[in-house]
Amino acid sequence: MGKRLVRSQEDALGNKPLLNSRMLSTQRNPPSKATVLVVDDAPAMQRYLRQLLELDRYAVETTGSGAEAVQLVRGGLNPNVVLLDLQMPGMDGMKTLQSLRKLRPSLQCIICSGEDDPSQMRRAASLGARAYITKPVQHLYLSAAIRHCLSTESANPGDRLERPAKDCHTPAPFLRP
Repeated sequence: MGKRLVRSQEDALGNKPLLNSRMLSTQRNPPSKATVLVVDDAPAMQRYLRQLLELDRYAVETTGSGAEAVQLVRGGLNPNVVLLDLQMPGMDGMKTLQSLRKLRPSLQCIICSGEDDPSQMRRAASLGARAYITKPVQHLYLSAAIRHCLSTESANPGDRLERPAKDCHTPAPFLRP
């Protein structure tokens, strides 16, 4: 007997697929050659984020401080996206975000923090952050935030997020687990 073809959205056992074909195609073919600069003072977090990003075929640069990130960009590093830790000694994530956006106003930045604080999210958005993800970072949310930044970069390089309403705790493009 030949194999039975299943034409519906369910497999032979009646299980529905977890991902549709559109999701699979974007996961199989993420943007290649895009560079992500990871700025985090914890070497273990740098390694973890590097692994997640390299799974999605991004080129990854890492640095342990905001000041070093600013120096790298000033010195010619041209990342497509910067992933910034919020709490770092010296220059924190918000100050780093401000400095990087002064150097390159169209730079796509994501804040990555252990704090789930709506006021910090609003502040990050007002400074030009494209997303805010909380630690522990989940691969799905990180990938979605990076794709959002890259699609925004190619569609509207100078656009900024709209300021969230006062009663809104989570701006739409900001992601939470």
